[in-house]
This record gives sequence, structure tokens and C-alpha cells, in this order.
Amino acid sequence: MKCEEFMKFGVLVFALAMSACTMPANGGSKANACGTVTELAPSTAGLSQTILCITSGTKKHTFTVEIARSSMEQAKGLMFRTELADDAGMIFPFPEPKVASFWMKNTVIPLDIIFVRENGTIESIAENTIPYSTEPVSAGEAVVSVLELRGGLTSELGIKAGDRVIWQAK
Repeated sequence: MKCEEFMKFGVLVFALAMSACTMPANGGSKANACGTVTELAPSTAGLSQTILCITSGTKKHTFTVEIARSSMEQAKGLMFRTELADDAGMIFPFPEPKVASFWMKNTVIPLDIIFVRENGTIESIAENTIPYSTEPVSAGEAVVSVLELRGGLTSELGIKAGDRVIWQAK
């Protein structure tokens, strides 16, 4: 094998190895699942999960989020959790738009609380909310869902008001 052919072969093997390392077990990528109903196993807390994407300029950020649907699930939220992965979160969908208000009582870790309008854009973000605080954190207008991510992550990723959130519940 000539040196040039060997290098082409090496590049091909490297590319195949890298794609295998980043490919989820279901054969598709998280990013490709945005906006589609993706069957995921329930979380360790027993909640349904889905793939959610935030488009910020030319960047797309993908998360696996738990869905807190019932009033009981929404009341508990991420209380008592001691960690939250950078690619994880929790979404709180509402049946009708409302001015949502959250607090951090019994929440051990700081969170970024993202308020999402009916058209899928981010209305506002309460960054690095204070653990155990009973001060309300509210949207400035009616929203249809609230997304919670690890505290400080929105700033690190450049996510801001006006960015688009895409997810679908199953």
C-alpha cells in the first residue's frame, strides 16, 4: 500500500470510529430528534422523557428532559436533586398560557429557569436561581411552558431571550 493510500484509509477508519462513538444506541442523533416524538425510557424519577432543542443563532443545543405534566409532578419538580447533567433538564408544560411563577424551596442546586412563549421563543431566563429560596421567580408575560436547566448553563451556552425551543411530548 502506498503512503497516500494508507493515509486515505487511516482518515476513513478515524471518521468511522468517531461516528460510532457519537451515535446513540437507537441509531439516530439527539439533534435529529428535535421536534419529533422520540420514545425514551422513563427517568429514574419515573417521569416521561423527550428530546428538546434550543436554537440560539446558528447553534443548536440538545437536551434530554423529563416532562412534569401533573400538578403533583410540577409541584415537586427538581426538588431534592443533588445534580443535573449539562444535557438534561425538566420541562413543565401548561394546558393554557399563564404567567408562571416558580420558587426554589427544597431545591438543592441552582437552576436556570427558562420561560417559553406559545410560539416557542424564550420570553425570559432567571439565571442561577438561589437554592432553597422562597422568592417567586416569574415570567413577564403568559407562557406555555417552563424549562429548568443546570444553573449557569444558559450563559455558558449563549442561550438568551428570543431563542427558539423545540420539543414534543409523546
